[in-house]
Formats: sequence, structure tokens, C-alpha cells
Amino acid sequence: MLRGVNRVLIGLAGLVLVLLGGAVLAAGLGLPVPSWWPWRGAGTVLLSESRRQRWEDHGWWWPVVIAALAVAVLLALWWLLAQFRRSRLAEVLVDSGDGEGALLRGRAMEAVLEREAEGLDGVSRTQVVLHGRRTAPAARVRLLLEPFASPGETLHRLSAEALAHARDSAGLASLPAEVRLRAQRHRAKRVT
Repeated sequence: MLRGVNRVLIGLAGLVLVLLGGAVLAAGLGLPVPSWWPWRGAGTVLLSESRRQRWEDHGWWWPVVIAALAVAVLLALWWLLAQFRRSRLAEVLVDSGDGEGALLRGRAMEAVLEREAEGLDGVSRTQVVLHGRRTAPAARVRLLLEPFASPGETLHRLSAEALAHARDSAGLASLPAEVRLRAQRHRAKRVT
């Protein structure tokens, strides 16, 4: 979901900036601009003195402006910090039984899950990504199925074999998984 929000926000920001930049460029070149556009060219100001002082007598004006700008700054900071968030789990905490625990690289666990899932009958290609917390990981699994594969049987075997082995070997209470199945493209069989 974060990736979708990011793309929408970047698209909207880009669109607004292109439209504003184009309108300022058009006004600066002396091209016709809409009647509501406040800036008409090089000799005019963006906000006239009467427009700037119009709201100064209202007591609510400056608190609303400051609150709106503060919300805009907080949203921009949230967006900036969200860019640095990792979508992949770097390590999984494994209970070693001595009270200490051990760290298992997330990529290693993903690779083992991928190899075991690709070994299932009817699976052509696999992609596994671990996410969540290191004490409670979850998996996103994408399977590309061969044309003859049974989706229900493949999903059952993935859950009973590959995911169960990963959960048991890491000593996890559970390993929830979101599995997306896609069929490999193939030509239709001709019957004569």
C-alpha cells in the first residue's frame, strides 16, 4: 500500500508543479492566462498589498494558516521517512533454547523457501519476501505455476511442506503467508 501512496503523491506533486510552472512561464512570456490567475507578467506581483492585508483583521486567519502549513510539513516528513523504511526483513530472531537467541539472515530464509517451493510439482518459478518484525515474520510468496499444475494442491503442499519446514526450523510459533498464484502462459493444445 505504501508503494501505491508514494506513486500517487509523487504523481500529484509532479502534476501540480508542471501546471504551476507552465502557467508562470506563460505569464512571463506574455501569453494569455486565465482570468483568475493572479500573476500577469514581469511587472506584477503575485499577491497585491490589498490581498495580503484582507485577512489580517480576522483572528482565525493566522492560526489556520500556521496549522495548515504544520500539517503539510508533518505529512512531508512522514512521506520522507517512509522512503527509508525497509520492506524486506533483514533478520529473523531464532530461539536457540539457551535464552539468548540467534539471528538468521532474512535473505537466507527466503532463498531456502524459494528453493523448496520450486521443488514442488507444478511450480515453475518462485519469489519469496519476508516482512514484518524479526520476532514475528510473515512471508509474501509468488508462484508461477506450470500449465498442468493444480492450484489447490500446490497451495496445500506449499503450506504443509515448505512453509512448515521454515517455521519449524526457525522455531517460530507461526509463519503467516500471503501467496499469489499465476499460471504460466502456454499455447492451447490442439486436438485432432
